[in-house]
Amino acid sequence: MNAKQRKWVLLFDRALSSSLLKQTGILLVLMLLAFILSFLMLTLSGSDWETFCDAKHLSKWLLPLYLLIDTNALNNLYINEGALAYNNSWMLTASSITFIMGLIIFGMIISVITNTISRRVEDHRSGKIFYLKSGHYIIMGYDDMVPAIIEEIFSKNKDAYILILSSIESETIRKWLNRSLSSAKMDHIIINFGHRTMPECYDKIHLESAKEIFIVGWRTKETHDAMNVENVDSICDYLSKLPQKAGSTTPLPNRITCVFEDLDTYTAFKTTEIFAKVKELGIEFVPYNFYSGWAKQIFVNRCYKNKSDESNNHLYPSMLREDDGEERYAHLVFVGTTNCAVAMAMEAAQILHFPVKQNGEMRKTRITFIEENADKEMDQFITRNHHFFNVEPPHYMDLSRKPEPVHVNPSDERGFLDVEFHFIKGDIYSKKVQDLLCEYAKDKSQSLSIFIAMKNQKDNFTIGMNLPDDIYFNDVPVFIRQDRSDNFVTNLRTQDRAFCKPYCIVENGNLIKEQRHGRYANIYPFGMTDTGFSTDNISLLRAKLINYLYNTIDGNKMKSESLLNAISDDTILDDAKKKWKELKVADKWSNLYCAYSLGIKLETRRKMRQLNCSDTSQDKVALNDDEKKVLAVMEHNRWNVEKLLMGFSKPKENEDKYQHEEYKNELKNNKRVFIHHDIRPYDKLDGVKNIDIDIVEHIPWLLKITERNSNL
Repeated sequence: MNAKQRKWVLLFDRALSSSLLKQTGILLVLMLLAFILSFLMLTLSGSDWETFCDAKHLSKWLLPLYLLIDTNALNNLYINEGALAYNNSWMLTASSITFIMGLIIFGMIISVITNTISRRVEDHRSGKIFYLKSGHYIIMGYDDMVPAIIEEIFSKNKDAYILILSSIESETIRKWLNRSLSSAKMDHIIINFGHRTMPECYDKIHLESAKEIFIVGWRTKETHDAMNVENVDSICDYLSKLPQKAGSTTPLPNRITCVFEDLDTYTAFKTTEIFAKVKELGIEFVPYNFYSGWAKQIFVNRCYKNKSDESNNHLYPSMLREDDGEERYAHLVFVGTTNCAVAMAMEAAQILHFPVKQNGEMRKTRITFIEENADKEMDQFITRNHHFFNVEPPHYMDLSRKPEPVHVNPSDERGFLDVEFHFIKGDIYSKKVQDLLCEYAKDKSQSLSIFIAMKNQKDNFTIGMNLPDDIYFNDVPVFIRQDRSDNFVTNLRTQDRAFCKPYCIVENGNLIKEQRHGRYANIYPFGMTDTGFSTDNISLLRAKLINYLYNTIDGNKMKSESLLNAISDDTILDDAKKKWKELKVADKWSNLYCAYSLGIKLETRRKMRQLNCSDTSQDKVALNDDEKKVLAVMEHNRWNVEKLLMGFSKPKENEDKYQHEEYKNELKNNKRVFIHHDIRPYDKLDGVKNIDIDIVEHIPWLLKITERNSNL
């Protein structure tokens, strides 16, 4: 076979094995040729077959086709009917040849139909059939967090249709999902095979008509964050070309949520306008970090949810607890310096601000890391957050040395922030470290919480279940990082909380009686992938409304509640949504963290009114002057930490508008280069402190309008 012949054979094979349309076209051509040949054979047979067709009221176009289908057609028509009996041998030969051709062609047609059905079934299983056209949710990439995202979508829209685009085999993904999702939910999930960074796939999945897009990837891969950035770029390029390409008026997706694994990447996207083109398209861009998301569940929402059974949700304890009416300062101890531990500590520093006083002195929230390589980890942590540590020096203790531990504080100067970081070098299994934890547990001045957040789940479990008795029986919450399910830890806690027996001790000659729960009554799981994604739409709505309030400022004064009540909710919400879209990324996060801290401010106010911390009966009542002052200081302390951790720095003396009043208008523009003159103690602010008072004064209004519109 020469090259030219091979080329034609190759083209024929490709056409025959590709699409159904080409296969059908080839068969129709062969059928037409066979029909023509059958017609010619009848004509050349010498029989008067057309007269026979007229006599039998049979179309002359039907007889050639009849001969193709039925080998006995000639015998029935010619011999039995007695018509056209001459030249019978030739007619038999022509009929046989025609039938063999028909047999081959119709056999091929049956085979094509069978193969088409099989191929469609296979295409469905392999994710090569695209069904959804608009209003669907798209998840790009797949990892263990995807079922939690799916559950979150269904919790807000039970009739949602979800499309998963991944280069992993669709049947494999389907098996993974079947482990955690019901068949009814699986009916609403379409799995398509495709590469998420290739715009060629976007037409097929109708990306431009989706309601929301989640970019997940595979978090354990080293290139995860870079691939997700490329994914967002590809989506933006595709959507920006749509008007010229199709002239479509279909609304674009409302939001793109992009998962980032690396903390530095995640932080960068909280402060920079790297995806300004997403904003220009009118789409909200939300960076998401798995560990920071879990921190919000613990510190803000204070629960871990079973989205398929909301009655089975479990509450986390507050980081600040009281004992016999004594105020304590919050102390969070993280065992390990993994991404999980660091991310949660950073979120804690942003959110946990308490107005705790002991002996007339304000006490800071303390965050402690225990790690064998704490000295190196401390240097890295300081490098990441040097603006913070320029204001609030770190504390360091070396428990790995013998015989005595070494304490180091780089500066004797106490910073004005209300959060401080401590680093302890030592092995969690060592007696020195465990003795120190016991001291913390018995210290009535602090409210201790321990987070076991090492890389290995087995180590986390071993440590969490074998801490000294003083920790368990002083009701210290122990948070144990679990990779997948919370069942064992939750069931163990439930059982030991139900266990309540009398316990007696003698102190100073007096008998003291109390009730003691089981050993594991205060252990809590966190970090599970099956409940690892949660969108806090209430806090998001509050953040938009907080930004709206800032936009009403006139001369350091926000619009009063009475004036706001004269405006309809729809008008306020529309205006708030519009202003939110125009906002810079860093300012969005500032408003979000302000919203996240509302729960702690409300608990503080309840305590000032001598109410139970869970008593919400007076939350919507106007604040008195003392409450405004305390909560305003809390808000400014929170703001100080937020700005420093987000990359702003405290001004040096030659940059400070408070030091150089004559140049204050020029110096305050240093905010554009991330130098903020208001990073200072609350009592050293100028009239801008009225803004902090105003924002806490509007807390009842925020609660009311959020409650009225919580379904949005």
